[in-house]
Amino acid sequence: MTDPHLWWYVTRASGLVAWAAMTGSVMWGVLLATRVLRSIDNPAWLRDLHRWLGGTALIMTGLHMLSLMLDSWAHFSLTQVLVPLAAGYRPWPVALGIVAFYLLIAVYGSSLLGPRMPRRFWKALHYGSYASVVLVSFHAGWSGTDVGAWGYRVVAFALLGLTTVAVLVRVLTSASAAPPPRRRPPAAPRRPMTITATYPLSCDVLGIDLSLKDGSELPLWAPGAHVTVHLPNGLQRCYSLCGDPADRCRYRIAVQRAPSSRGGSAWLHANARLGTPLDVSGPSNTFMLEPAEEYVFVAGGIGITPIKAMIDSLPAHRRWQLVYIGASRATMAFSDELQQRWPDHVSIDARDETGVRPDLARILAGSGAAVYCCGPSSMTEELAALVPAARLHIERFNAATQMPDQTGRPFDVTCDRSGTHVHVSGDQSLLEALELADIPVYSSCREGICGACEVRVLAGRPQHLDSVADNENKDGAGIMYPCVSRAHTRTLTLDL
Repeated sequence: MTDPHLWWYVTRASGLVAWAAMTGSVMWGVLLATRVLRSIDNPAWLRDLHRWLGGTALIMTGLHMLSLMLDSWAHFSLTQVLVPLAAGYRPWPVALGIVAFYLLIAVYGSSLLGPRMPRRFWKALHYGSYASVVLVSFHAGWSGTDVGAWGYRVVAFALLGLTTVAVLVRVLTSASAAPPPRRRPPAAPRRPMTITATYPLSCDVLGIDLSLKDGSELPLWAPGAHVTVHLPNGLQRCYSLCGDPADRCRYRIAVQRAPSSRGGSAWLHANARLGTPLDVSGPSNTFMLEPAEEYVFVAGGIGITPIKAMIDSLPAHRRWQLVYIGASRATMAFSDELQQRWPDHVSIDARDETGVRPDLARILAGSGAAVYCCGPSSMTEELAALVPAARLHIERFNAATQMPDQTGRPFDVTCDRSGTHVHVSGDQSLLEALELADIPVYSSCREGICGACEVRVLAGRPQHLDSVADNENKDGAGIMYPCVSRAHTRTLTLDL
């Protein structure tokens, strides 16, 4: 601590490390924003590394400023390292470094406060990281006393080169990724179908096979997909497909008689017979099975239907585990079949046998598997607290509870294609207001679960109250679901 050269070395070393950490943080921020390496990257660790590099840059910058005050040669005062143009030594280059420090504080602070900030303000503030790196580059080049050293030049050119590449990637991907205004495709047509078979899957679950009346092939579908069944009593209900996607002659669904049925499952259990005609639209898929090395499937009750189709589609060498939870084996569809086919992979947890729910935290401890869950809200909320969002895929029975910031606040909507202006009062949904204005929007569950009523947002900021996808993904795609969602802004412009 008494070596007069110590703080000189600390000053240079901390400054270069801070510069390198800033550059790395910008590069990782670009990867997060553009996902140019989406085939091999992972947003969770990219986000953690981005935040860690930003924190390191801030700490090293603070050490750099402290060492300037402790260095017997430079001997800066607190005012000179915190107030631009207060330094007697090269005031303008030093001022650039001070401004970069404050920008870095703002950017890192916005990372910590991101969920509480308006996304547009957060995004604009994050662009300050580019300015911070540029200012530091000029600060280092103009105020450093050893800029002529070859080691310093190598480091400086490397950091400047990486920053340039990061900026070019950001600019080029932003230009190429901006999609043209997308016209909403027409709603999936209803197909007249016929019930070709019914069979019990458990004491309260009915299996139903549906085929086209003319016997022609059905549209392709992938595991996780669902169809909307239009019932003669005017109700529409979504049911996951649980058959074989290669079977183009029929769709297979499983319908659980709900204790408090609103008329959908009760009608099917009472009236589904061989030859009964039903209109069916779809398939649609908001629960797509994505490639992964390992899976953990968690199903609650009738939530086994999309999960079963996913398991059937897996190659033999894939690692996976199923936790199937229900009130009793008598009520759990496919339980015997699944356990007989894959005894080493399937865990059946019937509460009338075990008396308790399985410890999901213990089951998932230390696992890096992709987790797919379909079940009641108590189960999905528990998993959401245990599993990082990047690895968790959920399909809910009921919409997650999301309270609007201002309940019942009215807003106005402009339908861009038709030129129609719609006022949405506080006691009606956006979907209801559009329907009253004769603006056709295809819908199904009307609870923010199925995703059928997706519309594109051209201007304004929607308030997402659905459970279809993460809010960040919806904002990135510029979409909303008007059956339950509202608006943060006074006006919205929709592609309708």
